[in-house]
Amino acid sequence: MIEASVLKFARYIDHTLLKPDSAIIDIKQLCAEAKNYGFASVFVNPCYVKLVAELLKGSGINIGCAVAFPIGATTTRTKVLETEQALGDGANEIDMVMNIGALKSKDYDYVKNDIAAVVNAAKPYGVKVILETCLLTDEEKVKACLITKEAGAKFVKTSTGFSTGGATVSDIKLLRKTVGETMGVKASGGIRDYKTALAMIKAGANRIGTSAGVKIIEELKRKA
Repeated sequence: MIEASVLKFARYIDHTLLKPDSAIIDIKQLCAEAKNYGFASVFVNPCYVKLVAELLKGSGINIGCAVAFPIGATTTRTKVLETEQALGDGANEIDMVMNIGALKSKDYDYVKNDIAAVVNAAKPYGVKVILETCLLTDEEKVKACLITKEAGAKFVKTSTGFSTGGATVSDIKLLRKTVGETMGVKASGGIRDYKTALAMIKAGANRIGTSAGVKIIEELKRKA
């Protein structure tokens, strides 16, 4: 019997598999693990959403899809179409990658409209916006958070895990300070152990994106 504290911690975790070589057998294992450990959600690339929806039916675990992953430089229309298909296939959470180049070009209206279009397409479900913090200055991180909030997204998220760096405690603190308590903050990228996950939560994250969820919970069980 998994203790209540362990189950509570598991609900922070988005159990994630977004590698390009992920096969069906890997997705099936991912879903089995999610059901066994009681994770908040399973996150996969668009082609696997329908399969995940079938495997997790009736489990109460959310079905997440990564949109415009991992670059974020597709057109707004493409992001909207991806979102619409993901929801049609059974997703109820969307993590989209912000157009990083547009932000760096200070084309803030484009960034806002790009996010808002996905937010609108995802209704009634919420959208998390991946900022790819390792590519941004602190000033750009703050601006990205404010735009994301104004566009109606529910979360800001640090990283794809496919760029030059992942989540840091300092970034989580900055994001939480910027968005306040009315938005979610998701830490992802490089979170592979319980100590790191706990540090992110203490810094202000209320969701953890990781492919190491099983390892993290097993570590916690040994401590419990």
